[in-house]
Amino acid sequence: MQIIPLSTGAQIQLKKQHPCGNDLFRILRVGSDVRIKCERCGRDMTLDRIKLEKSIRKILEVPDEKAASKE
Repeated sequence: MQIIPLSTGAQIQLKKQHPCGNDLFRILRVGSDVRIKCERCGRDMTLDRIKLEKSIRKILEVPDEKAASKE
């Protein structure tokens, strides 16, 4: 299994919906555990990286690191 490159600020779509009905999340912290935040209700949660990688449907938006470092 290959590790999916995740970065802080990226928007991801998960296979299952959050109880609020949304499936879009923003990555807040990356490590062995990944902290994500629901884009609809704002609830944040920490998941094991392996479990999160299995539940990702697609990565929608990745922040441009070069533009962020210039600001």
